[in-house]
Amino acid sequence: MAKEARVGKKVYEAELLRLQTELVTMQAWLRQTGNRLLVIFEGRDAAGKGGTISRVSQYLNPRYARTVALPAPTDRERGQWYFQRYVQHLPTKGEAVLFDRSWYNRAGVERVMNFCTEDEYRRFLHQCPLFERMLVEDGILLRKYWFSVSDAEQQRRFEDRLDDPLRRWKLSPMDVESIARWEDYSRAKDEMFVHTDIPEAPWYVVQSDDKRSARLNMIAHLLSTVPYQQVSEPKIKLPKRPKSSGYQRPPRDSQHFVPNHAATLES
Repeated sequence: MAKEARVGKKVYEAELLRLQTELVTMQAWLRQTGNRLLVIFEGRDAAGKGGTISRVSQYLNPRYARTVALPAPTDRERGQWYFQRYVQHLPTKGEAVLFDRSWYNRAGVERVMNFCTEDEYRRFLHQCPLFERMLVEDGILLRKYWFSVSDAEQQRRFEDRLDDPLRRWKLSPMDVESIARWEDYSRAKDEMFVHTDIPEAPWYVVQSDDKRSARLNMIAHLLSTVPYQQVSEPKIKLPKRPKSSGYQRPPRDSQHFVPNHAATLES
Protein backbone atom coordinates (compact mmCIF):
# COMPACT_ATOMS: atom_id res chain seq x y z
CA MET A 1 0.00 0.00 0.00
CA ALA A 2 1.34 3.42 -1.01
CA LYS A 3 2.31 5.75 1.79
CA GLU A 4 -0.28 8.46 2.41
CA ALA A 5 0.72 12.04 1.65
CA ARG A 6 0.72 14.13 4.80
CA VAL A 7 -1.55 17.15 4.77
CA GLY A 8 0.08 20.43 5.76
CA LYS A 9 -1.02 21.90 9.09
CA LYS A 10 -2.48 25.14 7.70
CA VAL A 11 -4.40 23.33 4.97
CA TYR A 12 -5.60 20.76 7.49
CA GLU A 13 -6.82 23.30 10.02
CA ALA A 14 -8.62 25.40 7.39
CA GLU A 15 -10.39 22.41 5.85
CA LEU A 16 -11.21 20.89 9.23
CA LEU A 17 -12.90 24.11 10.32
CA ARG A 18 -14.89 24.21 7.07
CA LEU A 19 -16.03 20.63 7.55
CA GLN A 20 -16.90 21.23 11.20
CA THR A 21 -19.03 24.19 10.12
CA GLU A 22 -20.86 21.84 7.77
CA LEU A 23 -21.34 19.38 10.66
CA VAL A 24 -23.07 22.14 12.63
CA THR A 25 -25.32 22.78 9.62
CA MET A 26 -26.04 19.07 9.41
CA GLN A 27 -26.95 18.95 13.09
CA ALA A 28 -29.40 21.84 12.65
CA TRP A 29 -30.98 19.84 9.81
CA LEU A 30 -31.22 16.75 12.02
CA ARG A 31 -32.90 18.79 14.74
CA GLN A 32 -35.41 20.41 12.41
CA THR A 33 -36.28 17.29 10.41
CA GLY A 34 -36.16 14.80 13.29
CA ASN A 35 -33.75 12.51 11.47
CA ARG A 36 -31.58 10.17 13.53
CA LEU A 37 -27.88 9.62 12.81
CA LEU A 38 -25.81 6.75 14.16
CA VAL A 39 -22.10 6.62 13.34
CA ILE A 40 -20.01 3.58 14.31
CA PHE A 41 -16.24 3.96 14.69
CA GLU A 42 -14.28 0.72 14.66
CA GLY A 43 -10.73 -0.30 13.81
CA ARG A 44 -7.36 -1.27 15.17
CA ASP A 45 -6.12 -0.02 18.52
CA ALA A 46 -4.40 3.36 18.07
CA ALA A 47 -5.96 3.78 14.62
CA GLY A 48 -7.19 7.30 15.38
CA LYS A 49 -10.85 6.70 16.18
CA GLY A 50 -10.89 8.79 19.36
CA GLY A 51 -9.19 11.81 17.80
CA THR A 52 -11.61 11.76 14.87
CA ILE A 53 -14.63 11.50 17.15
CA SER A 54 -13.35 14.52 19.08
CA ARG A 55 -13.11 16.57 15.88
CA VAL A 56 -16.56 15.48 14.73
CA SER A 57 -18.23 16.44 18.02
CA GLN A 58 -16.11 19.49 18.88
CA TYR A 59 -18.62 22.16 17.84
CA LEU A 60 -21.84 20.16 17.96
CA ASN A 61 -24.50 20.87 20.56
CA PRO A 62 -23.84 18.17 23.18
CA ARG A 63 -27.52 18.04 24.09
CA TYR A 64 -28.23 16.44 20.73
CA ALA A 65 -24.91 14.77 19.89
CA ARG A 66 -23.62 12.01 22.17
CA THR A 67 -20.51 9.85 22.17
CA VAL A 68 -21.07 6.33 23.49
CA ALA A 69 -18.05 4.36 24.72
CA LEU A 70 -19.31 1.49 26.84
CA PRO A 71 -17.16 -0.30 29.42
CA ALA A 72 -16.99 -4.06 29.76
CA PRO A 73 -20.47 -5.56 30.27
CA THR A 74 -21.71 -6.22 33.79
CA ASP A 75 -22.84 -9.66 34.93
CA ARG A 76 -26.43 -8.59 34.34
CA GLU A 77 -25.64 -7.37 30.82
CA ARG A 78 -23.88 -10.64 30.03
CA GLY A 79 -27.18 -12.37 30.72
CA GLN A 80 -29.08 -10.20 28.22
CA TRP A 81 -29.57 -10.50 24.49
CA TYR A 82 -26.22 -9.32 23.15
CA PHE A 83 -27.54 -6.20 21.38
CA GLN A 84 -29.73 -5.16 24.31
CA ARG A 85 -27.18 -2.96 26.08
CA TYR A 86 -26.60 -1.00 22.88
CA VAL A 87 -30.28 -0.43 22.01
CA GLN A 88 -30.78 2.01 24.89
CA HIS A 89 -28.07 4.26 23.43
CA LEU A 90 -29.54 4.53 19.93
CA PRO A 91 -30.42 8.06 18.77
CA THR A 92 -33.86 9.50 19.25
CA LYS A 93 -35.55 12.13 17.10
CA GLY A 94 -33.11 14.87 16.04
CA GLU A 95 -30.04 13.22 17.63
CA ALA A 96 -26.62 12.14 16.42
CA VAL A 97 -24.88 9.34 18.31
CA LEU A 98 -21.22 8.40 17.81
CA PHE A 99 -20.25 4.89 18.92
CA ASP A 100 -16.60 4.65 19.97
CA ARG A 101 -16.60 0.90 19.39
CA SER A 102 -19.92 -0.89 19.34
CA TRP A 103 -21.57 -4.27 19.10
CA TYR A 104 -18.70 -5.23 16.79
CA ASN A 105 -16.64 -5.98 19.90
CA ARG A 106 -18.04 -9.48 19.58
CA ALA A 107 -16.56 -9.94 16.11
CA GLY A 108 -13.23 -8.42 17.14
CA VAL A 109 -11.72 -8.52 20.60
CA GLU A 110 -14.22 -11.06 21.99
CA ARG A 111 -13.56 -13.40 19.10
CA VAL A 112 -9.78 -13.08 19.16
CA MET A 113 -9.43 -13.20 22.95
CA ASN A 114 -11.98 -16.02 23.38
CA PHE A 115 -14.29 -13.85 25.49
CA CYS A 116 -17.29 -15.39 23.76
CA THR A 117 -18.17 -18.92 22.71
CA GLU A 118 -18.18 -20.16 19.13
CA ASP A 119 -21.99 -20.32 19.24
CA GLU A 120 -22.22 -16.73 20.48
CA TYR A 121 -19.88 -15.58 17.76
CA ARG A 122 -21.75 -17.38 14.97
CA ARG A 123 -25.07 -16.10 16.31
CA PHE A 124 -23.70 -12.55 16.19
CA LEU A 125 -22.63 -12.89 12.55
CA HIS A 126 -26.14 -14.09 11.72
CA GLN A 127 -28.08 -11.54 13.79
CA CYS A 128 -25.99 -8.41 13.18
CA PRO A 129 -27.09 -7.83 9.55
CA LEU A 130 -30.71 -8.46 10.58
CA PHE A 131 -30.40 -6.00 13.46
CA GLU A 132 -28.81 -3.32 11.32
CA ARG A 133 -31.40 -3.76 8.57
CA MET A 134 -34.10 -3.11 11.17
CA LEU A 135 -32.35 0.08 12.28
CA VAL A 136 -32.12 1.32 8.70
CA GLU A 137 -35.69 0.25 7.93
CA ASP A 138 -36.86 2.29 10.91
CA GLY A 139 -35.22 5.37 9.42
CA ILE A 140 -31.91 5.58 11.30
CA LEU A 141 -29.06 6.93 9.18
CA LEU A 142 -26.44 4.28 9.99
CA ARG A 143 -22.83 4.85 8.97
CA LYS A 144 -19.97 2.42 9.77
CA TYR A 145 -16.29 3.38 9.55
CA TRP A 146 -13.31 1.07 9.91
CA PHE A 147 -10.03 2.88 10.66
CA SER A 148 -7.15 0.97 9.10
CA VAL A 149 -3.60 1.51 10.35
CA SER A 150 -0.42 -0.32 9.39
CA ASP A 151 1.39 -2.47 11.93
CA ALA A 152 4.45 -0.19 11.80
CA GLU A 153 2.40 2.95 12.47
CA GLN A 154 0.45 1.26 15.24
CA GLN A 155 3.73 0.23 16.89
CA ARG A 156 5.02 3.81 16.68
CA ARG A 157 1.85 5.18 18.29
CA PHE A 158 2.01 2.61 21.07
CA GLU A 159 5.59 3.64 21.79
CA ASP A 160 4.57 7.32 21.84
CA ARG A 161 1.84 6.54 24.35
CA LEU A 162 4.25 4.63 26.53
CA ASP A 163 6.52 7.69 26.76
CA ASP A 164 3.73 10.26 27.21
CA PRO A 165 2.31 10.54 30.76
CA LEU A 166 -0.77 12.33 29.39
CA ARG A 167 -1.64 9.47 27.05
CA ARG A 168 -0.24 6.45 28.86
CA TRP A 169 -3.76 5.55 30.04
CA LYS A 170 -4.58 4.79 26.40
CA LEU A 171 -2.16 1.87 26.40
CA SER A 172 -3.92 -1.07 28.02
CA PRO A 173 -2.88 -4.71 28.42
CA MET A 174 -5.36 -5.47 25.63
CA ASP A 175 -3.47 -3.09 23.34
CA VAL A 176 -0.21 -4.87 24.08
CA GLU A 177 -1.87 -8.20 23.36
CA SER A 178 -3.06 -6.89 19.99
CA ILE A 179 0.56 -6.62 18.83
CA ALA A 180 1.15 -10.33 19.23
CA ARG A 181 -2.27 -11.13 17.69
CA TRP A 182 -2.06 -8.81 14.69
CA GLU A 183 -2.89 -11.53 12.16
CA ASP A 184 -5.65 -12.97 14.35
CA TYR A 185 -7.31 -9.56 14.42
CA SER A 186 -6.85 -9.26 10.66
CA ARG A 187 -8.58 -12.58 10.04
CA ALA A 188 -11.40 -11.65 12.43
CA LYS A 189 -11.91 -8.32 10.65
CA ASP A 190 -11.97 -9.99 7.24
CA GLU A 191 -14.60 -12.50 8.33
CA MET A 192 -16.64 -9.75 10.00
CA PHE A 193 -16.70 -7.80 6.72
CA VAL A 194 -17.86 -10.87 4.78
CA HIS A 195 -20.96 -11.13 6.96
CA THR A 196 -21.72 -7.49 7.86
CA ASP A 197 -20.71 -5.40 4.84
CA ILE A 198 -24.29 -5.25 3.60
CA PRO A 199 -25.88 -2.91 1.03
CA GLU A 200 -28.14 -1.34 3.66
CA ALA A 201 -25.20 -0.60 5.99
CA PRO A 202 -21.84 -0.94 4.21
CA TRP A 203 -18.44 -0.58 5.82
CA TYR A 204 -16.33 2.41 4.80
CA VAL A 205 -12.58 1.96 5.31
CA VAL A 206 -10.56 4.99 6.43
CA GLN A 207 -6.81 4.81 5.78
CA SER A 208 -5.41 6.34 8.95
CA ASP A 209 -1.61 6.20 8.94
CA ASP A 210 -1.87 9.98 8.53
CA LYS A 211 -4.31 11.20 11.19
CA ARG A 212 -4.97 14.54 9.53
CA SER A 213 -5.99 12.94 6.25
CA ALA A 214 -8.07 10.33 8.06
CA ARG A 215 -10.06 12.96 9.93
CA LEU A 216 -10.71 15.07 6.87
CA ASN A 217 -11.58 12.08 4.70
CA MET A 218 -13.96 10.56 7.22
CA ILE A 219 -15.83 13.78 7.98
CA ALA A 220 -16.08 14.75 4.32
CA HIS A 221 -17.45 11.32 3.46
CA LEU A 222 -19.99 11.38 6.29
CA LEU A 223 -21.28 14.76 5.12
CA SER A 224 -21.52 13.49 1.55
CA THR A 225 -23.77 10.58 2.59
CA VAL A 226 -26.27 12.57 4.67
CA PRO A 227 -28.89 14.48 2.61
CA TYR A 228 -28.77 17.55 4.83
CA GLN A 229 -29.34 21.09 3.70
CA GLN A 230 -29.25 24.57 5.15
CA VAL A 231 -32.27 25.19 7.34
CA SER A 232 -33.66 28.47 8.56
CA GLU A 233 -33.29 29.02 12.28
CA PRO A 234 -35.01 31.60 14.47
CA LYS A 235 -33.14 34.89 14.49
CA ILE A 236 -32.00 35.95 17.93
CA LYS A 237 -31.80 39.61 18.83
CA LEU A 238 -30.01 40.59 22.02
CA PRO A 239 -32.02 43.06 24.11
CA LYS A 240 -30.52 46.25 25.48
CA ARG A 241 -29.31 45.95 29.02
CA PRO A 242 -31.74 47.63 31.44
CA LYS A 243 -30.63 50.56 33.51
CA SER A 244 -29.26 49.74 36.94
CA SER A 245 -31.79 49.57 39.74
CA GLY A 246 -29.12 50.10 42.37
CA TYR A 247 -27.83 46.53 42.74
CA GLN A 248 -24.32 46.28 44.23
CA ARG A 249 -22.14 43.22 44.26
CA PRO A 250 -21.18 41.87 47.69
CA PRO A 251 -17.66 42.69 48.95
CA ARG A 252 -14.95 40.49 47.42
CA ASP A 253 -13.75 39.39 50.84
CA SER A 254 -17.16 37.82 51.50
CA GLN A 255 -16.57 35.18 48.79
CA HIS A 256 -13.96 32.54 48.10
CA PHE A 257 -12.16 33.38 44.84
CA VAL A 258 -9.89 31.02 42.96
CA PRO A 259 -6.25 32.19 43.38
CA ASN A 260 -4.89 33.99 40.32
CA HIS A 261 -2.42 31.35 39.20
CA ALA A 262 -2.23 32.89 35.73
CA ALA A 263 -0.74 36.08 37.18
CA THR A 264 2.26 34.10 38.47
CA LEU A 265 3.25 33.00 34.96
CA GLU A 266 5.80 34.78 32.82
CA SER A 267 4.32 36.48 29.77
